[in-house]
Amino acid sequence: MKIRRYGLIGYPLGHSFSRQYFTEKFAAGGLHNHIYENFELEDIWQLPALLEEHPDLCGLNVTIPHKEAVVPYLDWLEDSASRVGAVNTIKISRGRLSGYNTDYYGFRQSLLNWLPGEPATYKALILGSGGAARAVAAVLEELGIVYLIVSRKQQSGQLVYDDLPANKILTHTPLLINTTPLGMYPHTDTYPDIPYHHLTPEHFVYDLVYNPEETLLLQKARERGAATKNGLEMLHLQADRAWEIWSH
Repeated sequence: MKIRRYGLIGYPLGHSFSRQYFTEKFAAGGLHNHIYENFELEDIWQLPALLEEHPDLCGLNVTIPHKEAVVPYLDWLEDSASRVGAVNTIKISRGRLSGYNTDYYGFRQSLLNWLPGEPATYKALILGSGGAARAVAAVLEELGIVYLIVSRKQQSGQLVYDDLPANKILTHTPLLINTTPLGMYPHTDTYPDIPYHHLTPEHFVYDLVYNPEETLLLQKARERGAATKNGLEMLHLQADRAWEIWSH
């Protein structure tokens, strides 16, 4: 029976549930020749050697910090991946690497499932400016949600965390989306440096982190009465979309 190998590339990978999720999915479907592994790549230039070492690889998921850096290694990009400029799913067929962004799909679906009312009536703050932030921004643009990006370093058209307390921007921005790894296992004592006292029961705080289920960000937001959501549903949605891509 020919082995069909799949996996996750990123660094580090101790936080990820992807291997468990796909291993259980393969077992439930009786796909005994399907294997899912974690491949910790500290640098993306290690990808060609990984592909050479495992010629039976049929697909890869991509996580922090390689979602943007992997793009030059690919032969083709799906529209959403091209628009976002970041890839989290790769299909490998006959030596050809095709890039997709299922984060875009997963976040869009989970946000619409959760957010009450018309999306375009909201304003949003995106915490972080990496590959996941690009997918989130593309979804917000499509849904007509006005947003600002907050990052650690000053960049054109973006805010830095020090900007938030003085202008009370959180007071007028009900949707807050964390795309950074702050709070993610094993660094569960970390959280974004925002003025939590500006949060109210009118706020909606979405954290793409799913391990742990409640980060300090979500805990602090919940204590202020805000509605909260972690990234677990998004993980499942994007993973199922990745499987659709790999299996067709």
